[in-house]
Amino acid sequence: MAKIITDELITDELEAKGYLEYHDMDENKAWNLLEKHFDCKVTDVFTNTHKEFYCYTETTADGYEIWVATNYMDSPCISEDVYYYDNDLSDAIVEAIVNGEDMYVDDLDAHYFMDAVEEAYGQMVNNVKEKIENKLIEKGYEYENTDEATTEMV
Repeated sequence: MAKIITDELITDELEAKGYLEYHDMDENKAWNLLEKHFDCKVTDVFTNTHKEFYCYTETTADGYEIWVATNYMDSPCISEDVYYYDNDLSDAIVEAIVNGEDMYVDDLDAHYFMDAVEEAYGQMVNNVKEKIENKLIEKGYEYENTDEATTEMV
């Protein structure tokens, strides 16, 4: 009888490694897993040390708040790094996390940062699931519907 890869088996393996659904995780623990997995760091304390990514707010001359997400603190590109709305910042932050960058983010409690952490966490869990599945296959486990997948592709 073949050993079958099931969602329950994958979930059990994830939980054994300390990965829970994001909403069930303590935020600090989730971030610690992200830092370890993607080899990234984040701080909200600005220092003169170089970072690979910066995300912060500025105020325009006429009093509007804008957001900057850049790899070049000294010379951000206005057309690529400056945001009038904060809802697209999470994409830039996710990219920095996944790329393992050392980051400065001025507001770690902002919704765009929390959204980025949740998205990056999902990507990390998918990476870990793939590794678990590959190890199970190496141990002789199989997918239950391998024949159906083959016939559908023909």
